[in-house]
Amino acid sequence: MQLKNKPFFYHSQARHGFSLVELMIVLAILVLLAGLVLPRLLGQQNKADIKATQTQINSFKQALQNYAIDVRTYPDTESGLKALVAKPENEQQARKWDGSYIEEIPVDPWGNAYNYEYPPTKGGRDFPNIWSNGPDGESETDDDIKNWTESEEEGQEGDGANSEGAADKDNRSKDL
Repeated sequence: MQLKNKPFFYHSQARHGFSLVELMIVLAILVLLAGLVLPRLLGQQNKADIKATQTQINSFKQALQNYAIDVRTYPDTESGLKALVAKPENEQQARKWDGSYIEEIPVDPWGNAYNYEYPPTKGGRDFPNIWSNGPDGESETDDDIKNWTESEEEGQEGDGANSEGAADKDNRSKDL
């Protein structure tokens, strides 16, 4: 009995691949999932950026306190945070300066420089005002992150909750 040589591959009616409708359904499902997940992830990133800014402002606070211990005063507005990494031009202060108090002056998570003011015009204490303009990059808006509290602005002695990185709402200022 002799077998006929049959071809190894048969041409069948089976489908190879996906139809356009199937691809569109999968794409629609992926877009729907991205629409649900991405806003949550972006919201978490914004919260993380605010916390990072609060932490950096607290680092400035510690460095400024060390500077004030050595030099007996805080840097003025003109010298700003640069005084933490470079010797003051004032000869008397330069002799007492024992820095650098921080390695470098970082920018906030949105790529903007931190603002510094001494003597302070906001808050009810004799400590420099330090703030970030926040996500919008504009000063004196609701999303500014600062180191003084609303109660300090009104002349009452606050507990310094913002300088300790407390609630996000306290860190936003309508009036800078």
